[in-house]
Amino acid sequence: MSGSLITDLRRLLGEDAVLTAPEDLVRYEEGWRYGKGKALFAVRPATAAQVAATLAACRTAGVRVVPQGANTGLVGASTPDGSGEMVVLSLERLNRRLEIDPINRTAKVDGGVLLSALNEALAAHGLMFPIDLGADPSIGGMIATNTGGTRLLKYGDVRHNLLGIEVALADGTVLDGMNQLRKNNTGLDLKQVFVGTSGVFGVITGAVVQVVPIPGQRATALVGCASGAAVLALLQALERDLADVLTAYEVISADALAPVFRHHEGLRNPYGTAQPPAYTALVELASTLPAGALDLPGLLEERLGAFLETEAGEGTTDVFMGRHEDLWAIRHHVSESLRQEGRVLAFDISVPRSRMAAFTQAARALLAADFPFVRCCDFGHWGDGGTHLNLVWTEADAPQSASELVPVLQSRIYDLAVKGFDGSYSAEHGVGPHNQRFYAAYTPVPIRALSGVLKAHLDPDGILGTTRLD
Repeated sequence: MSGSLITDLRRLLGEDAVLTAPEDLVRYEEGWRYGKGKALFAVRPATAAQVAATLAACRTAGVRVVPQGANTGLVGASTPDGSGEMVVLSLERLNRRLEIDPINRTAKVDGGVLLSALNEALAAHGLMFPIDLGADPSIGGMIATNTGGTRLLKYGDVRHNLLGIEVALADGTVLDGMNQLRKNNTGLDLKQVFVGTSGVFGVITGAVVQVVPIPGQRATALVGCASGAAVLALLQALERDLADVLTAYEVISADALAPVFRHHEGLRNPYGTAQPPAYTALVELASTLPAGALDLPGLLEERLGAFLETEAGEGTTDVFMGRHEDLWAIRHHVSESLRQEGRVLAFDISVPRSRMAAFTQAARALLAADFPFVRCCDFGHWGDGGTHLNLVWTEADAPQSASELVPVLQSRIYDLAVKGFDGSYSAEHGVGPHNQRFYAAYTPVPIRALSGVLKAHLDPDGILGTTRLD
């Protein structure tokens, strides 16, 4: 059956659109960090019509399909399973449409257009798509996972910046919802049915996104905080005084900060030889106003200085103003530095902002009591209630293997976040095989049932994806 399907798809899409050689399939079979399987073959359509034709052919042949954007996801949802019976539908060639309307402040793009390509085209108009990431995903992939990023505090996630969508369904139907309106209150908001669903309802072939002006200036500071409570007090003060220009509020614990300078000597440690405080907040302001109209660095320095004089500011220990690139370089080197410290188990968790300090304290207490060989190296987006709770240990110190320890740690930490603090086990990475069992454990039955109804209608033969939302 696969031989005739390959022949049919090559006839429909072109000879080079279908890859079958094992050496060609390797890069489609393994994810950026998680997810590794075996593909039957890979197909690379170049238009929405070709995506639809591919899906229709695969459905007729009874062959399952996993959609794949830039394959930068962290939950294993963009790679095939280990059966060797799934087709990888790559959107890497679906990248021709990139139309910018600078007056409407929108961009109409194919699903395979990369974030970097979009921003490069937008820059000529003084615009940008404000989802800031360390990776370079496709726009379709960003919609499928509802990407957040470091500036969600100011601009929101992909869901908040999406106006229209084009989707190919499993039966070959193309839904054209490429709406360019910010105001359109006419019933079901089609695009939201597909946002964050990992491609299991349909393949996102196009989108209309709203974009924003590139800031003319930024001001950045590192602020030392003696406790999690001090971090939240500072955030509250900054939002009260500077909400119009506050674009990012990232927080790094001392345990996550120390490895950065241990493994990257080229980065300047603002604390020198002194022990850093419990947390360091990275504060960023940005504005389209020119420096002559608004002295953003001066404003940030003045407001931080005033906060230090208040009772709420007593937990603030240090303030370091610095170049935007230098201070963000510290934040961007945290993950790779931790990987050089030992085994890392990364969590992508969110809780209500008001409970972030208490949650982190409870997580540390849990680890100290039951897993004393594990270090909690947390960092992340406290401004939007997200934290990357990274657990680090060395194999020699652990009383059991990683394969035995990881599921236990996951269950304990996720239970604490979801049941103890009304949080989420996946703040921004989406749902995929990597966290499938937690979706089943924590998602209310009525929501799963409704997802099952949608899945049965949109993909009745169940050919799309490796994630189950029912």
